[in-house]
Amino acid sequence: MNQWQTLVSEEHLLQQVDKNKLMEYAQTISKEVRLSGSEAELRTFRYVKQTLEEMGVETNLQFHQAYISWPVKSQLVVADQLIPSITHSMGQSVNHLQAELVYAASGRAQDYQDGKAVGKIVLLDGLATPLAVKTAEEQGAIGAVFINAAYTHEMIVSTVWGTPTLENKGLLPSIPVVSVTRDAADAIKRFLSEGQNTCTISTFVETGIRTIPILTADIKGHSEPDKFILFSGHIDSWHYGAMDNGSANAVMLEVARILSRHRSQLKRTLRLAFWSGHSHGRYAGSAWYCDTHWEDLRENCILHLNIDSVGAKNATVLTEANAMKETRKLACDVIKLLANQEFTGTRFGRAGDQSFWGTGTPSLFMGLSEQEPSDDPAATAFRQLFGAGKSGGFGWWWHTTEDTIDKIDPDLLERDCKIYLSIVWRCLTSPFYPIDQLEAIQDIEEGVREWQRKAGDRFDLSTTLGRIERVKAGITQLQALMSTVTDEEKLAAFNHCLLELSSYLVPINYVKGSIFEHDLALKQPPVPKFSDIDLLVQTTPEQQEYHFLITSLQRKRNEVNYALKQADQLLQNTLRLLQA
Repeated sequence: MNQWQTLVSEEHLLQQVDKNKLMEYAQTISKEVRLSGSEAELRTFRYVKQTLEEMGVETNLQFHQAYISWPVKSQLVVADQLIPSITHSMGQSVNHLQAELVYAASGRAQDYQDGKAVGKIVLLDGLATPLAVKTAEEQGAIGAVFINAAYTHEMIVSTVWGTPTLENKGLLPSIPVVSVTRDAADAIKRFLSEGQNTCTISTFVETGIRTIPILTADIKGHSEPDKFILFSGHIDSWHYGAMDNGSANAVMLEVARILSRHRSQLKRTLRLAFWSGHSHGRYAGSAWYCDTHWEDLRENCILHLNIDSVGAKNATVLTEANAMKETRKLACDVIKLLANQEFTGTRFGRAGDQSFWGTGTPSLFMGLSEQEPSDDPAATAFRQLFGAGKSGGFGWWWHTTEDTIDKIDPDLLERDCKIYLSIVWRCLTSPFYPIDQLEAIQDIEEGVREWQRKAGDRFDLSTTLGRIERVKAGITQLQALMSTVTDEEKLAAFNHCLLELSSYLVPINYVKGSIFEHDLALKQPPVPKFSDIDLLVQTTPEQQEYHFLITSLQRKRNEVNYALKQADQLLQNTLRLLQA
C-alpha cells in the first residue's frame, strides 16, 4: 500500500461500532469469576480466541508459569466479636495471630508515633494498597486491618512487579492483611474507645507458582508488518468483573472485528494481547510477555495502548486518563472530536500492566472513562494508585462483588470503543508514527530542572540540562522537516528516528532501575533515577550516607547523560539524511 493512499474514512469506520455486539461480548466474558490460572478463566480465554478466529484473525494461546495469589478466606475477631472481613492477594496466611489493635489513621509514616505499631496489628483507613502495607511492615506492625467503604474491595498488596526474583522476593508482604466495611469499622472503633483492643486474625491465601494463559492476536499490516501497536487488557477478574475487565475485553474484540474487515488498509500490525495474572499476580502476564519478547518490543513496538474498566454507568469524565506527554496529543484530538472534552491527561502511576517502559515503548491509557470526583475511599485510593487525576475513579463497585453487567452503560461503552478504535486506526494508518518527541524531551527537562532545584549546589545536573537542550533542538529541526518528507526512504528514516528516540527517552522519564528489570509497584517521580536527591538533601557532607548517595547519583547521571548523547547522535544522523 502506498503511504499516501486514500483510506476508508474514519467516520465510516466508527459507524460500524455495534453496541449490541459489545454488550454480548461483555455479558459472555463476565458470566464467570475469572481467577488467574483458573479453569473458568481459561474458558474465557478460549471464548475470546474462538471469537477472534471467527473474524479471521490469527491467534496464539500460550501458557507460562507465574507467581499467583488467590485470597481464600479470613477471620477477624475484635473484643471477642467476629467481624466480617476479606483477605488479600499476596498477604500472608496465618492461624490465630493475636495482638493489640491500634488505630493508625491513613497509614502514612507520620501516622505512626513513638513505635506505636511495633508488635501490634494496625487499623487503617482506606484500601489495602501496597504502599500502606509496606509502611505498616516498616513500622513494626505484625498485621493490618483496612477500613473500606460500604463494600470491601479486593486488592493485591505486593509491591513486587510480576513473578519475584531471588533479588526481590524478600520484598513480598510478610504480614496478614484484611479489610472490613465502614459499618464494621464503626463497631471496631467503639471497642477500642472502651479499651477492648484484643484482635485475632486468621487468613488463608493460596500463593505459589501456577500455570496461566496469555493470548495474542495479530491483524497484519502490509507496508510495515513487523512494526506494531500493542493493544492490551487483562481477562482475569475479581468476582464477575463485568466492568473490570469484561467491558474492556469487549472493546478489544469489537476493534478487532472492524479492523479485520479493513486489514488491506493497515500499514502496520495491530497486536492484541489478553493478559492473565493482572489481579492475582501483580501484572505477571504482561511482565512475562515483556521478558520473553523484550527485543521485539524494543525494536518494533510503536505504542502500548492499554484498556481497563471502560463503559461504566455515569463514567462521564474523559479528561484525566493516564498518558505520557508524547502520546497525549493523540488522545486529545480523538476525545475532542468524539466527546467534545478537553483531555489533559495524568502522568502514569506504577500500575495497570505498564510493563514495557524498560523497552522504551510509549504508553497511552490504562483506563479511559471515569466517574465524577468524590470522597469515597475507593475514589481516593484510585487517585493514589493511578496518578493524581481529578476524577472519582472507576466506580464504587470497582473490585467488589457488585461489579456486574448492570454497571455497564451500552451508550458509554460504544463511545469508549469509538475512541479506542479511532486511536488504533490513526496509529496503524498515519504515514508518521504519532509520537510527539518534543513533548517527551520537554517533560524530561521539566523533571531534571526540578531535581536541580531540590539539589541546589549539592549535585550538578548542568551537563544533563545541556544535553537536553541539544536533543530538544534536534527534535525541533526534525519536526520542521516533516513537510519535506515525500519519499519512502526518508519517511522510513524519519519514523525509525522517532522509534529509536523512544528507546532513550521513555526509560529516562519512567524507569528507576535497570531497563531489563521491573520497578516496584510504587508511585515514582519524573526522571526517577535522580530520586536519591530527596535523600541527599536530608544529609550533610559529614555523614557517610551523603557520600554514598553522591556515588549512586553520579552513576545514574552517567546513565542519563549517555542516553541523551545517543539520542542526540541519532537525531544528527537522521537530520543529515533528510537534508541530503
